[in-house]
Amino acid sequence: MTTAAVPRHVAIIMDGNGRWAQERGLPRLEGHRAGAKTVRDITTYCRELGVRYLTLYAFSSENWGRPETEVSGLMSLLQDYLKDERTTLLKNQIELCTIGATDKLPLVVRALLAAVKEATRGLDGMRLTLALSYGSRDEIVRAVRAIATDVKRGALAVDDIGPEHLEAHLDSAGTPDPDLLIRTSGEMRISNFMLWQIAYTELYVTPIAWPDFTRARLDEALADYQRRQRRFGLTGAQVAPAGNARGRP
Repeated sequence: MTTAAVPRHVAIIMDGNGRWAQERGLPRLEGHRAGAKTVRDITTYCRELGVRYLTLYAFSSENWGRPETEVSGLMSLLQDYLKDERTTLLKNQIELCTIGATDKLPLVVRALLAAVKEATRGLDGMRLTLALSYGSRDEIVRAVRAIATDVKRGALAVDDIGPEHLEAHLDSAGTPDPDLLIRTSGEMRISNFMLWQIAYTELYVTPIAWPDFTRARLDEALADYQRRQRRFGLTGAQVAPAGNARGRP
């Protein structure tokens, strides 16, 4: 894999923790624990490769419906992650951000999140965004409500509403759209993740469960990305030659 065409923004749907554990006769939470180790390694590796933005789908709005013991265990793992990784984030100049309805998280988790986000604010090595209590439809609805409020108070005319106004009110405002979306564990669906932002994102699905997603597996995904020609609705003749994975700036 060459570094010339490393995607600027990689997003990952980290799937398969529970199944990975069940296949080994372990509680589902042990799969999530193993998955947390993968998060640490892949985050550091993306920083080393020169990825500028990494977004991880960590906990969806629908995940609140899982068994209470599993949800509680996931919140505990998130606390451990935030405590343990603060030093690593600072060392690697990684800024931590979040998207999603984080006000629904337990108070102790919100406090830790706020502390780590403040400590890493402005670091420019890479931006790591955790999607927590996140659902894209909810995000879009909240953005539409914000636009409606602007219209109601006379700050914006209905006829002037454009894509840029919705983008400005999304949780991800200020972050470029993903170039590459990776989904582990083989499921062929988006699962309510960044529906607006991935309009022209390259998709890569691997059967490998997230706990087994190694640096070598990420290399495979990036190599596949580099072989693609990104056309953004144009023809192949109109964009950069095949082999230039970016296709356009």
